[in-house]
This record gives sequence, structure tokens and C-alpha cells, in this order.
Amino acid sequence: MYSEFGIKKEILELSKEVEKEIEPIFKKIDEIKEKNSLKVLSAFQKCGLSEMHLHTSTGYGIDEIGRNKIEEIYAEIMKTEDALVRAQLISGTHALAVTLFGILRPGDTMLSITGAPYDTLQTIIGTSKEKSKSSLKEWGINYEQIELLNDDFNIEAIKSRVQKQDIKLIEIQRSKGYSSRKSLTIDKIEKAIKAIREVNKEVIIMVDNCYGEFVESREPTEVGADIIVGSLMKNLGAGIATSGAYIAGKKDLIKLCAERLTAPGVGKEIGPSLNQNTLFIKGLFFAPSVVASSVKTAVFASRILERLGYNVNPKYDEPRADIVQTIELGSAEKLIKFCQGIQKGSPIDSNVIPEPSPMGGYDDNIIMAAGTFTEGSTIELSCDGPIREPYTAYMQGGLTYEYGKLGILKAISNF
Repeated sequence: MYSEFGIKKEILELSKEVEKEIEPIFKKIDEIKEKNSLKVLSAFQKCGLSEMHLHTSTGYGIDEIGRNKIEEIYAEIMKTEDALVRAQLISGTHALAVTLFGILRPGDTMLSITGAPYDTLQTIIGTSKEKSKSSLKEWGINYEQIELLNDDFNIEAIKSRVQKQDIKLIEIQRSKGYSSRKSLTIDKIEKAIKAIREVNKEVIIMVDNCYGEFVESREPTEVGADIIVGSLMKNLGAGIATSGAYIAGKKDLIKLCAERLTAPGVGKEIGPSLNQNTLFIKGLFFAPSVVASSVKTAVFASRILERLGYNVNPKYDEPRADIVQTIELGSAEKLIKFCQGIQKGSPIDSNVIPEPSPMGGYDDNIIMAAGTFTEGSTIELSCDGPIREPYTAYMQGGLTYEYGKLGILKAISNF
């Protein structure tokens, strides 16, 4: 049966050894899953979710009760004053752009304390090779960055810079993006925020939370972040939501973001749900379990590929801050082969052969493999990477561990 699926016998035997090794790690993942499940269910009940909130709206969607209830639930789960959860937010990148353009004004300074951000955010800021006349830089907004130090925050450099009281917003990218660094745990983020607040009480702290939700039992806003941003085609959509993103944080900041998304004076009042309410709620309900499956898939990939001699990050037994697993494959050919193998192991478009190509917002050709039910969903098993040294595959997702494992075995067998 496995051979008919294209999995080599020796790879299958190795996988059985690996699963025995990683069993203790899976127990810890299940403990986090249960805590987050309790958090979600408690929020549903505390906020009084009812069947009527699953109904939809069209047109303007003025003050729509279902949409409002979903935003109340998100705020409760994230322990924030308010939230913006909309189908009109197309992606995490879009939500980040809305947040930054909503909060920042000409002459303000934004500081990244996690080094260079993800490629598409660099285009928004105006620091990438691909120049845009719509970037923050074009609007007179200044940008600075402080590099990480040994995969952790450079606390002394951060405190020295922010105590000058001239920074408007600090950006923290929780996930590694297309970099070789480690993703940042909530404990590390908490320490950085506490250090910042020792010298600056007013600066706005924003966390790009993409890929990180429900991987741990706390979120950045529970440890002092003012506002967080993420995509529903990642963790919190659980492969069920077919569009959308969220922004959660302080009420005054959410108002600014809402007015950037719609119009000044209108803000959160409008925005039809367009048949998404049930999908948003059901996705959130399943998210703790699906995220746990994605983390298990990443742990399995990490260990089996390490056993095969590849450099992986994180190692299978290291703390996890997101669902992303990186594998240094050493050559463009192997990176392409691995991604093509992931595509072959997908439920949708398994006959499609992805090839590297230019993509808006990126400086290098990108290969992307994602045979997903929702186009671009990265909570479903997917793999991508820029065609540049050291030819790293960025793998994420897995709606169930079993499907994720099969996809990985298919990809490895494709070498």
C-alpha cells in the first residue's frame, strides 16, 4: 500500500523508528492543545455564542451581530480590548499593512527588534529591492532595525534605543520568515516587552503573530504586546476558514486599523460577513487540534530529515514557537525536488509540478508547493522557499498528523 503511494521501503522503516523517538514530545503538544481548547470553549460560552451569530450579511453589513460576536470572542481569547476579524483582510501581509498604515503617521519611526522582517513586509516598509510608491518610506515614515543576538533579543541595544522616547512603534516578528534564525518563544517576547517597559511606557508594541497562534499556551498580548496580527489562512482558520485575517489589541489602535480598512468615521461599523461566519467560528473551534497536528508534523519532519543528514531548525526536541520547520537541502535541485514531492503528497493538484518563479513582494524566485483546499493556506501541509543559498525549504502545516506524515514521506521518497 505504501509502495503504491510512492513511499520507499527504507524511508517507511525509518519513519517507524522516528515515531518511537518523538512520542514523548507529542504528549507535551497534546497538553498545550488541551489548554488552548479550554481557552476557546470558555470564550465561546463567556461571550454567549448562539446559532443566530452563524448567519451572514451582505451589502454594507452594518453593525452585523455575527461579525461583532466573532470579534468579541477573538478579543476574549487574546485577552485584548478589541479585535478586527474580517474576510476583507485578504492575508497576513494585508493585515500588517492595514495596521502599520493605520497607526503610523509621516515623521514617525518604526523599529524592528527582530532584524529584517519577512520579505513582503520589507516591500511595505520600503526597504526591499522591489520599490513601491505606496510604501511607508514614501509616506515619510522612518524605519530602523536591531538585529537579534544569538537567536534572542539584544536587550541592551533595544533599551538604549527606545529610552530616547522617539520611536512610535516596535515590531516583533514571532516567526522566522525566510531567515535562518530561530522563531521566538512567548517567554523571550515577554522578557523583551518587560525590558522595553522599564524605559518606555508609551511606545506601541506590535507582534506579527503569523504561524504562532496556539503553538504555545499564551499569546503575545497576554504578556504585554499592544496589538497582534495574523492570517486566518494559517493557524486560527484551521483549514476551514477560506479567507480573512485578524488584528487584536487595544481599542484605540483597533479603531485606527478599522478606519484604514474601511473609511474614517466608519471603521468597524461596516463589513459584510459574506457567508464566512460559520467558517470563522468552526475554524477557531478546531484550531487548537489542527495546530497541534501541524506541530507534530513539523516534529516528525525535523527528526526524520535530521536522521537523513540534513540540517534542520528547530531540532525535534527543541521548544516550538510556530508551525514552521526549515530544512537546509544544500542545492537548488534538492529544494525543488522536496517541494515537488510535497505537492505529490497533497490531496489537491497532486499531479501539478511546481517550479520556481518570480512573485510580487519577493526579491528571489520562489518555489511554492501547496495542494490545499484553500488557495495559499499554510495551515495545510505546504512547503516553499526562495531559490538562494543555503537552499532552505520552509515547511508548515498539516490538517492531521497522519496526512502530514504521509506527505513528508512522499517528499523524501522524491529525492
